[in-house]
Amino acid sequence: MTDAKRCLYLVCYDVADPRRLRRVHRFLLGYKAGGQKSFFECWLTPAELRHVQDELTRLLDAVTDRAHLFQLDPRQAVVYLGRARPACQTFMIL
Repeated sequence: MTDAKRCLYLVCYDVADPRRLRRVHRFLLGYKAGGQKSFFECWLTPAELRHVQDELTRLLDAVTDRAHLFQLDPRQAVVYLGRARPACQTFMIL
């Protein structure tokens, strides 16, 4: 599968239990290209997106936790405010 089939997603989560929070955070670290705390930018293929959705469904408590996956347009210009600056100019997906 080529990198052209990857789409940029913003994955945001709010997990009530500290143990589940660590598990979700550790899982998403494998996919993130940038972000902080509970907001990660992830370049995902359709198969990776399905895996992330399935795994988050398994890890989260449907009553107390939540996660949002937003598909972003990578062509959109980034606006930096305050002390914000690019986290990285380029990255590689191996």
